[in-house]
Amino acid sequence: MIFIIGRKNSMMNIRKIIRLSLIIIASVIAIALLYLVGRALIGDSFIVRGESMEPVLHSGERVWVNKLKMGARIYTDYDFTKPTLSSFRLPGFSKAKAGDLVVANYPYARSKDTISFRINYVYLKRCYAAPGDTVRIINGYYVDPQSGGHIGDLKYQRILSETPDSVLTKTGVVLRAMQVNKKLGWTIRDFGPLPVPRKGDTIEINADNYRTWRRPILYETGKRLRECGGQVFLGQTPLNEYTFKGNWYFLGGDNVLDSRDSRYFGLVPEEYIVGIVIQ
Repeated sequence: MIFIIGRKNSMMNIRKIIRLSLIIIASVIAIALLYLVGRALIGDSFIVRGESMEPVLHSGERVWVNKLKMGARIYTDYDFTKPTLSSFRLPGFSKAKAGDLVVANYPYARSKDTISFRINYVYLKRCYAAPGDTVRIINGYYVDPQSGGHIGDLKYQRILSETPDSVLTKTGVVLRAMQVNKKLGWTIRDFGPLPVPRKGDTIEINADNYRTWRRPILYETGKRLRECGGQVFLGQTPLNEYTFKGNWYFLGGDNVLDSRDSRYFGLVPEEYIVGIVIQ
């Protein structure tokens, strides 16, 4: 009789241990799922790499990115070996605006000439112009597209403004900007005006400016712009104007002397923006 009671107690203890173990495992799984969902839909942290955002942010600093504001980006194709991004955004509260710091996928991670997607290859920059804005740099200073004043940290903009070209080039600074269209003659000291397209905006396309828009239009259509005898063609079709299918951004580093950004390679599509940095 004593043996039977002891056996029953042992079985009850085993059941309690199993039940407790299952509760712990379920709790751990639930916490892990909440963590992953939070990172995907609400926000995430990133480590600053390089000196392009000095003096505002330094290499090695951790920043937190709000994904709710613009709406979290949801992938529809998880084959990340492809150079194209297939995704949509959940509804957000607002768009990134001029002055915001954003984390975005670097648009030329696979090719120097074609906008292409590479998972986890991200960089942090300031949005100097949002869809519908116009970018201008005058004597080294970014012009705020809304107020007409200065935008961004002025430390390096002042150095760029006051330092002779000969000294800058000796230190490795690349002065020529928008190298895709050398006809413009723009530099990182004097740049623009360059309109930043928003969805539905229509721009004129001609032999003088088509190189400026070649990469964004190739990204949206899959077709290349070319010029023949003064006429621009999209594939085999003559093109005199183009209506943009999506929103575009001009992103740049606050350290204007040492930053790979939109001054050199051009605009960034909205879907490449991961989120807005919490400042």
